Amino acid sequence: MGTSELFLIAVTVIMAVPYAVWRLARTDRFAPLVVVQIIGGILLGPGLLGAVFPDAYGAVFNPQVMAALNGIAWWSVMLFVFAAGLELDLGQVWANRGETVITATAALLVPLVFGAAAAAFVLRWPGWVGPSGSPVQVMAGIGMACAVTALPILVLLMEQLGLFRRPLGDRMLRYASFDDVAIWGVLALILVDWHRVGRQALFLAGFALLAWGMRRAMVRLAENDRWAIAVIWLAATGFAADWAGLHFMVGAFLAGAVLDGRVFAIERRDAMRQVLLLALMPVFFLSTGLRTQWGFGGNAVFAVLGAALLFLAASVAGKLLGVRLAGRLLGWAPGEAAVIGWMLQTKALIMIIFVNVLLDRQIITAETFTALLLMAVASTTLTVPMTRRHLAQLSQY
Repeated sequence: MGTSELFLIAVTVIMAVPYAVWRLARTDRFAPLVVVQIIGGILLGPGLLGAVFPDAYGAVFNPQVMAALNGIAWWSVMLFVFAAGLELDLGQVWANRGETVITATAALLVPLVFGAAAAAFVLRWPGWVGPSGSPVQVMAGIGMACAVTALPILVLLMEQLGLFRRPLGDRMLRYASFDDVAIWGVLALILVDWHRVGRQALFLAGFALLAWGMRRAMVRLAENDRWAIAVIWLAATGFAADWAGLHFMVGAFLAGAVLDGRVFAIERRDAMRQVLLLALMPVFFLSTGLRTQWGFGGNAVFAVLGAALLFLAASVAGKLLGVRLAGRLLGWAPGEAAVIGWMLQTKALIMIIFVNVLLDRQIITAETFTALLLMAVASTTLTVPMTRRHLAQLSQY
C-alpha cells in the first residue's frame, strides 16, 4: 500500500481505539475521553503495540507516515497551547489579585518544592538527566511538572462536574491561569541558551512591541478576520521563539496569552477546543506514546514505575497541602480547599507538552519523560472521582 493509504489506516486506529474504549467502557466516571486518548497513545506506541506486533506496527507506522503524523502533532499542539493562552483572563486575576496571588503561589510553590525534592532523590541514580541537561534543570523541570495545572483540561472537567462558569469554578480558573503563566516562564528560564541570549533578547523586545500592536488591531477587525490573523500570528510567533532558542511551544502560549480572549466569541473558542481534542490532539498523544521507555541500563521497568509513583505522591500531596494552607489564611468554607486542591492537581496536556519540550531539548531522558507521563495520567484520572467525593460535602458551590 502507498503512504497515503497507510497514513489513513494509522489515523483510523488513532481515532477509533480510544473513542471505542471511552464509549463502550463508559469511563467518564473516572477518566474523560482526553485521558483515554493519552493512555491510548501510550498503548499504541512501540513499547507495547510495537512490541506485540512489530511487523504490522513497522509497516503502518513507517518513517513516511510518522513524518506526516508528527507535522500534524506539532501544529495541533501549537493550536491547543494558543487556545489555552486565550483562556487566560489577566483582568480577573488583577481584580482579585490578593486572594489569587496567595492561593496560586501556595498551590504552585509547595508541590514544586515537593517535586524538586523527589527529583533530587531519584537523581541519586544515573539515567534521568539528558545529554544537554544539568541536575538543576531536571530538578526544576520535574518540580514544575508536579506543580502545574492543566488549564484546558480543568475547563473540561469543570464542565463535567457542573462547576464551569460558577463562582467556585471562576476562582479555580483564576488560580490556574496565574500558575499557567508561571510554568511557561520557568520553561523559558530552563531553556535559556547563553549562546543565543542576543536572539532571545531580540525576540522578547520585538514580541512585546508587536503584541501591543496586535491587541490594538484585534478590536478593530471583524470576527472572522480576527481568527485568520490570530492563526498567522501564532505561526509567526512560534517560528520566532524557536529561532531564538525558546521552543515554538513557548511562542505558541505567548501568542495566545497576550491577546484579549474576550474579543473572540466564547462559542467559537469552545468549539475550537472541542475540535482540537477530537480531531487533532489524538495524533499528538500517539507521538507522545512513541517516546515512552520502560527501562534503561541495568534497571528494570520498576525503576520508571517507582519514579512515577514518587512524582505522583509529591504532586498530589504538595498541591493539596498548598491549597489547604491558602484556605486557612483566607478563611475558606469547610470542604472548599479539598475540592479546589483536587481540581488543581489535574495535569494531562499542559504538563505533557511541557515535558515534551524538555525531552526535545535533551534536558531529560526518555525514562524521565515516561515517569512524568505516567504521573500525569494517574493525576488526571484521580481528579473526577476524588472531586465528586468532596464536592458532595459542600452545600452549595
